[in-house]
Amino acid sequence: MYVPFDTLPEEAKVWIYQSNRKFSDEEITAIEENLKLFIENWAAHGHQLEASFVTRYNRFIIIAVNQEVQAATGCSIDASVQFIQNLEQQYGVDLLDKMNVTFKMGEHVTFKTLLDFKKLAKEKAVSSNTIVFNNLVNTIGEWEQFWEVPASESWHNRFF
Repeated sequence: MYVPFDTLPEEAKVWIYQSNRKFSDEEITAIEENLKLFIENWAAHGHQLEASFVTRYNRFIIIAVNQEVQAATGCSIDASVQFIQNLEQQYGVDLLDKMNVTFKMGEHVTFKTLLDFKKLAKEKAVSSNTIVFNNLVNTIGEWEQFWEVPASESWHNRFF
C-alpha cells in the first residue's frame, strides 16, 4: 500500500540505491511511476506493506517500509531487489554496488568508485569536511539526520 513518504514514522526501514550516473528528468518521472506501481502491490506473506519512496538528486532511490504495520520479509525484500535489478537493466545503470561513493563537490553531486574516492582522499582532493551520502542508514530518522554528512561523521572517515 503506497502512502506519502512524509507520513511514514521515523522508525520506518529504508533502503537506499544510488545510481552510477545521474538520471534525466524524464527517466526519474518514469522510474517514479514504476516505483509507485510496484509499492502499491508490494506485500509480505499476502499482507500489503505500508511503504513509500522518494528520489533525490536524480541519482538516489530511497524505499521505505513501516515495519510496525507489516514487516518486510525475505520474499518481499527479494521482490524489491528484483525490481531494482529490472531498473538497472532498463536504464543501463548500477544501483546495487555498495562499493561506490557519492559525495558533493560544492553543489555538484559526484560519483566515484571506492578506490577512486580513497585516491582523492590521499591526494587531499576531498577532505573529512566533504559532504558524503551515508547510504548505510537504516531508518527514515537516520536518513533525515545522517544521510548527508561530513565524511568525518560517517564510515568514510577511515580514509582521512
